[in-house]
Amino acid sequence: IGLEGMMLAGCFFGIWATAWSGSWQVGLLMAMVFGGLFALIHAFFSIHLRADQIVVGTAINFLALGLTGYLFRDIYGTQGTPSDIDRIPTVNLPLIEDIPFIGDVFGNLSLMIWLMFALLIVSWIVIFRTPIGLRLRAVGEHPRAADTVGISVYGVRYVAVVVSGMLAALGGAYLSIGFTGTFNENMSAGRGFIALA
Repeated sequence: IGLEGMMLAGCFFGIWATAWSGSWQVGLLMAMVFGGLFALIHAFFSIHLRADQIVVGTAINFLALGLTGYLFRDIYGTQGTPSDIDRIPTVNLPLIEDIPFIGDVFGNLSLMIWLMFALLIVSWIVIFRTPIGLRLRAVGEHPRAADTVGISVYGVRYVAVVVSGMLAALGGAYLSIGFTGTFNENMSAGRGFIALA
């Protein structure tokens, strides 16, 4: 539920860090940091205090919407974000670009999309082929069984939620510093809910 807010945080803090540093790499890093912080808030209330996850996720969405809107108006005012933002580069594949249809789809994609393809494969390998993935699945499906073999259920859950917030923020950063090169209030516009669905 809170993916929308974490994406929105990634949108704003990614472009904010890119604007003052002049580097899209710093923007991605700061987007991940702030997405992780929003996820840490979500994890604290949902895991430690055992609050209703839907209520906490909705609160994260409203917090991100209000905070990014306030900071956007406070920092950039009516002028908006600078137009000369360093953007995530596009990867051109010369051999693939010449192939009909396939070249139109894969020949000229953002670096973030290729990173997403790589993360998809790495995530599958980690979740289904490593001991870390087994622990992650165990604390979700059978937390008592995981606890009896010495796995820190709270620790693994915290890490999983924070990493998910960082990945959601990367998606948001792609919108602002990879796709449009600007930020607008409520820029994620429901894409987090589409990701949830």
